[in-house]
Amino acid sequence: MTEALTAGILPSPAFWRGKKVLLTGHTGFKGSWMALWLHGLGAEVTGFALPPAADQTLFAAAGVDAAVRSIFGDLRDAEAVRRAVETTRPQIVLHLAAQALVRRSLADPVETFGSNVMGTVHLLDALRTSPDIAGILAITSDKVYLNQEEGAAFREDDKLGGKDPYSASKAAAEIVTYAYARSYFDKAGIPVATARGGNVIGGGDHSADRLVPDIVRAVRSGQPLELRHPEATRPWQHVLDCVNGYLVYAERLASTPDTPRALNFGPDPSRPLPVSAVADAVFRALGREPDWLHKPVPGSIEMKALTVNSDFARRLLGWQDRLAGPASLEWTAQWYAAEAAGQDMHAFTLDQISRFSTL
Repeated sequence: MTEALTAGILPSPAFWRGKKVLLTGHTGFKGSWMALWLHGLGAEVTGFALPPAADQTLFAAAGVDAAVRSIFGDLRDAEAVRRAVETTRPQIVLHLAAQALVRRSLADPVETFGSNVMGTVHLLDALRTSPDIAGILAITSDKVYLNQEEGAAFREDDKLGGKDPYSASKAAAEIVTYAYARSYFDKAGIPVATARGGNVIGGGDHSADRLVPDIVRAVRSGQPLELRHPEATRPWQHVLDCVNGYLVYAERLASTPDTPRALNFGPDPSRPLPVSAVADAVFRALGREPDWLHKPVPGSIEMKALTVNSDFARRLLGWQDRLAGPASLEWTAQWYAAEAAGQDMHAFTLDQISRFSTL
């Protein structure tokens, strides 16, 4: 594949060096990549999250546990969250922790609403009395929008909503964040915002019911991949592009008071990729011919089409997809191939961050 690369803004080491950062969800997929990047920028990172689950191997494989200070706890435990905030006294807060799987949310909606809604409440409530806060960025999802599947790319001022517990919980987290910002943080001059990222791919994700990890498992087992919705489209983007957007947005929030309070981060919506095309490309990048079958789920309410418009972030921040199209799939496949070959995944992950930062 040819790496289709474009320039764009990157996080500033001068901004992050020495900053006390509270990062929730640092044991997860995006959180692990963000923790390593922040550590490399010189930030003093404290992570708050559940201990890594059995399928969250990136945290250990990439050496995240040695790069940050970890506090293991549950966002649904208000007192544990408050103790973490008091211990950290953060300047910047990046809230990534969530129950992030749609099908798991359908199986256990109480857990999902508890983590994603009340977890956000507990964090923001603890932060409103924390003395050193310069900015708070809560990460929600591209699925926060009321999706009638009309094909248009969602903009930041479109209606929020959700027909499954995950989407609804993230839309509710947006409303919670807005209410806390207006009721408390605005009065104190503390910027609070939300970032809505696309469907993120990249090395190290081994979660259940996610496309790329499912492909990797199929390749390694020699079994065919089962696709629920091969025709569905999503805003696929590499984890480093998404995390890059979050970091430069957090910088802007902390330094420019009139920064807008919600931004989308996703790929060019004019080139949507269906699930089947992504599956074919990743299979081939991993050295195997595509081998999948369509296995529909009766009564599924998963969305068939989803795109977000990120023009606002491009204009405001100068953010771009540095890994566009095939490059995002190639970098993802390279990570899993290195893992399968027994390489040092801490070094490999840091190398991908370094390469991304010099494109």
